[in-house]
Amino acid sequence: MDGDRAPVMTDVARIAGVSQQTVSRVLNDHPNVRPATRERVLAAVRELGYRPNAAARTLATRRTRTLGVISFNTTLYGPACMLYGIEQAARQHEYFVIVAAVGTLDRRSVLDAVDRLRDQGVEGIVVIAPQTAAVQALSSVPADVPLVAVGCGTHTALASVAVDNEAGAELATSYLLDLGHRTVHHLVGPRSWLDAQEREAGWRGTLEKRGAPVPAPLAGADWTARTGYEHGLRIAADPEVTAVFCANDHLALGLLRALQQTGHRVPEDISVVGFDDMPEAEYFGPALTTVRQDFDELGRRALRALIEIVGDPDVGIPASGETPHIVIPPSLVVRTSATRAHHRKGSPR
Repeated sequence: MDGDRAPVMTDVARIAGVSQQTVSRVLNDHPNVRPATRERVLAAVRELGYRPNAAARTLATRRTRTLGVISFNTTLYGPACMLYGIEQAARQHEYFVIVAAVGTLDRRSVLDAVDRLRDQGVEGIVVIAPQTAAVQALSSVPADVPLVAVGCGTHTALASVAVDNEAGAELATSYLLDLGHRTVHHLVGPRSWLDAQEREAGWRGTLEKRGAPVPAPLAGADWTARTGYEHGLRIAADPEVTAVFCANDHLALGLLRALQQTGHRVPEDISVVGFDDMPEAEYFGPALTTVRQDFDELGRRALRALIEIVGDPDVGIPASGETPHIVIPPSLVVRTSATRAHHRKGSPR
């Protein structure tokens, strides 16, 4: 072989003593190849440092093994982790990922992103769609586009993978009630977000089911620690509050700061529970009890759902043609920010 050119499939076939068709079957993991033959071919691949030509493979199979992901420009922990989980899962399944980031998740932006990804030859699209407007926009995507929505709530008609936010809110609220708190106050995320809507519904439903008073929730314009801090100052001034469930960990962080600044002890005076279990949560002061979302599992399940929609003959997965609705249960991570109810100074006995 000419040392100045890259090895090709015919070189592998010659070294292994087999046909090019047999080499192709081995590289595509076809089952009808004898183990000894498969090992000879793989040994030749390693010896030559052969790498299949992706463009040629696409022409031969009419497949690009490329998936699109539509996300939006954000540093928020949840959506960022969803994107990372999807990319990790795609790499494990030997798919390429093209990310189309949009400024807003409105109809025009989403449909433009879909068109850009289709022009790149993607086989299917995962959309991180945590807002009501995004789900509405996706209803306008052409029906022939294989698509899975992630983080879109559990009640959409789209093919979807979502964390059970209502169940997570119930875990947090029930935990605080079981500690003897008369009721649980709630810092809500922005109500344009499906996560916030479902967590509020889970909190409210749990209080009603348990016969506990339902205090007016404090709604935020965003998910930030600053918003948690501002609402925290109001909570600190209310002597009836002994327990707070926050719709995410950043809100909880701001709340903790406000309570400590106003001389309130956590959890002795007020217990606090968050949602997400961001990596820093265990280093809050005190360590935050929170609801954990498994973003790696969400990414894996989203990618698997999309593969099952489009099919993958390379690994023996036929196209299902179904519309999956996958709900992933969260879990409660108990740390030190919540404890049994105590009487707050100035509160009614």
